[in-house]
Amino acid sequence: MRSISENLTATNARILEAARACGRDPEGIKLIAVSKTKPIADLEAAFAAGQRDFGENYVQEAVQKITQLAHLDIHWHFIGAIQSNKTALLAQHFDWVHTVSRLKIAARLATPRTQSNPLNICLQVNVDDDPKKAGVHPDETALLLDQVNQLPGLRARGLMTILANAGDPGLSYARMHALFRDLAPIGGSNWDTLSMGMSQDMDAAIANGATSLRIGRAIFGARRR
Repeated sequence: MRSISENLTATNARILEAARACGRDPEGIKLIAVSKTKPIADLEAAFAAGQRDFGENYVQEAVQKITQLAHLDIHWHFIGAIQSNKTALLAQHFDWVHTVSRLKIAARLATPRTQSNPLNICLQVNVDDDPKKAGVHPDETALLLDQVNQLPGLRARGLMTILANAGDPGLSYARMHALFRDLAPIGGSNWDTLSMGMSQDMDAAIANGATSLRIGRAIFGARRR
């Protein structure tokens, strides 16, 4: 069994190869290590191997980790479902929230932050129109983005998606890339993030413009729950 450090090396090599295959600069692709359910020791091992961006799905678990690892220069990304009563904790502890799909949630996230210290967010898009997945419909994304842009406590950086289990990653990610480009005039100068791609389909995501990959299993192994 490979160590976390070896897994990170292999994952970064795969990103490099996929980026070169489609003529992209690998420096423009951020690796987010999805560390949900993983113990503190695993995160420390990944940090020691050079990883700086970590993604968490469960608020209470994440806050405990963020508190214990406050001495490390980690960028924290929330990538799970958002409950209204947890928005204050998200705004307080995270650098990024990738899963905003409703104006009500956006407004609650914005309230504790200020224009001088905004929260980076992505709008989650249900690109496959899958009833089992969260996200705003692609046709409604422009309106939501325009509304979010009116909230001074937020900085809309781009789009995020989680694909349907039976979907075609190449087709779905291509649609996301097209939507991301179409919304650039509304997004403005901060519009720079396309958060998509996981362990099983990162190559397709990179080929279709992903700038943030959310990788868990390839780094830490299978989830414990």
